[in-house]
Amino acid sequence: MILEDITSALGELDEELLFRLINEYLSSDPSEEKANKIISYCQEGTKIVGERYHMGEYFVGDLIFAGELLTEVIDMVKPYLIHESSEYIGKILLGTVHGDLHDIGKNIFKSMCEAAGFKVYDIGIDQKESTFVQKVREIKPDIVGMSGILTVAIEAMKETVDALKEAGLRDNLKIIIGGNPVNIEASNYIGADAFSVNSNEGVNICIDWMKEKKQIKDPSKNVEI
Repeated sequence: MILEDITSALGELDEELLFRLINEYLSSDPSEEKANKIISYCQEGTKIVGERYHMGEYFVGDLIFAGELLTEVIDMVKPYLIHESSEYIGKILLGTVHGDLHDIGKNIFKSMCEAAGFKVYDIGIDQKESTFVQKVREIKPDIVGMSGILTVAIEAMKETVDALKEAGLRDNLKIIIGGNPVNIEASNYIGADAFSVNSNEGVNICIDWMKEKKQIKDPSKNVEI
């Protein structure tokens, strides 16, 4: 029941109880599996916060605090998730698109990608398509991640993908989008390769892309089993 209690504690924004339960859960046999479960159940807690916000029980400050708690949790369990290799498994350019100032989800995704072994270049919030194009040229990332919470973010994401196409940079990239208004229809409209509203799922998608890219670069690895 302790994992369900962790969800409830975050949903109640009870910081003291949340970290006491996490320490208790990790006290015996801490592992990567346990760390991932903690993150997953904490994300369920943030959904409770979101629901209470839409019901008028919580306010914007509560949403921000919930995001800060989840970021602290990720930092706390990161030693059990951190990629052991000294080499990065890939480069990700990450930013919140033009017209949107939210960064909680982006920051959580960033922390989890770093823990998985990615080098993440975070360009911040309210970034125009021209900035994404400039940074892609400069950094040459494997993946571009775009975040947005507001509905206007959908058009901004599409404009960014279109700008990357016009610049001749789209074909060498994988693009993943995330945020509340994102779904399969929006992803297809924007021209993204994938979407996710769950940070853990999004990280796994990026890891799979890098595995696929490594196989393509090294044909000797690309064998059927």
